[in-house]
Amino acid sequence: MSGIRSSVTACRDAVVAIAALDSGAKAALLRDMGYALEVRCADVLAANAQDMAQAVAKGVQGAMLDRLQLDEARVAGIANALREVAALPDPVGQVTRREKRPNGLEVERVRIPLGVVAMIYEARPNVTADAAALCLKAGNAVVLRGGSEAIHSNTAIAAALHDALRLHGLPTAAVTLVEDLRRETMIELLQLSDLVDLAIPRGGEGLIRFVAEHARVPVIKHYKGVCHLYVDRAADLELALDLLIDGKTSRPGVCNALETLLVHREVADEFLPRAAQALRERGVELRGDAHTCARVTGAKPASDDDYAAEFLDLILAIRVVDQLDDAIAHIRRHGSDHTEVIATRDEAAARRFVQAIRSAVVMVNASSRFSDGGELGLGAEIGISTTRLHAYGPMGAESLTIERFVVRGDGQVRHPASRTR
Repeated sequence: MSGIRSSVTACRDAVVAIAALDSGAKAALLRDMGYALEVRCADVLAANAQDMAQAVAKGVQGAMLDRLQLDEARVAGIANALREVAALPDPVGQVTRREKRPNGLEVERVRIPLGVVAMIYEARPNVTADAAALCLKAGNAVVLRGGSEAIHSNTAIAAALHDALRLHGLPTAAVTLVEDLRRETMIELLQLSDLVDLAIPRGGEGLIRFVAEHARVPVIKHYKGVCHLYVDRAADLELALDLLIDGKTSRPGVCNALETLLVHREVADEFLPRAAQALRERGVELRGDAHTCARVTGAKPASDDDYAAEFLDLILAIRVVDQLDDAIAHIRRHGSDHTEVIATRDEAAARRFVQAIRSAVVMVNASSRFSDGGELGLGAEIGISTTRLHAYGPMGAESLTIERFVVRGDGQVRHPASRTR
């Protein structure tokens, strides 16, 4: 048996112990994981310093470096996220629907764990704890395969989580960290269809395409976040400017940051100069269509590729549109089904936008930066699905369960004539 198969088999065996935990036991486990992480904070930061030094030496910079870095505040945030997940309602056992059939059968739909979730991710050490917490909350075990750039950080965080599992008399294999980071080992993991129930890749587009192309297990995909703000002709322009600044500049290297601004022609002459000044003051490079370049000093001509780009940087593409439907058409062509925002005081325009946009999250007069599991009430998130499967959008613990049917009767048979006489 190969090393990865042996590790995942142990993880599969650990599912029995995790699935048997009641809500109180799972909550206590997650709270103790948060405490264990705080106890090991110095170890985690020392390990992260190793990863950061190696990343800098390799020339890593920008968004990737920001995602990798930990400090005391970020470690405290990870620990708090564990406690937030602990406090969430337990999705396991929830009856989502109940009805009585004409023949007397009582039919329920009940949430149950998936089993073993393989989490494939890059750069973000916090995913190690977030993914473990959400999987355990939903009664699952998890295989964590982080990137080589964060191996020391991930190992230190996993050690803290294992401390809590041992404290509760549970198998540490319930949170299995893959330390063999060879590509062929990841491919083998993705093909263990008899052991792994779901794979969730979280990282760059290249990683996600690699996982999707090699997996023999179901995959929840999130290729990229090309998020748009459309400023309607009926927008409150002060409000729209706030949404733009927050969405683009508060943390440009994350997937819910704005990448494209669409502006209705009727308000473009008033809004664009104000927006351009505010963005330039914050170091944002502007790339626009001919209308934009004619009105915004220093704006560079935008290519078609710019409108499909996830910059993850202080770069913004801009286009002026003649009407709402042109904005919708632009998003349908260039969007990535992640998050779209409309700024408008016209309820009819807002309804039209929400109805026509198929993205996982649609915001009306709210920042794209709220497209986050924690901000939307899920506690931590394991990722944002742009795949239309059982989960779409930010995924919390409930998205790591599935519904099954439980049917109760008192002797009903489908073909009464077949009864034994």
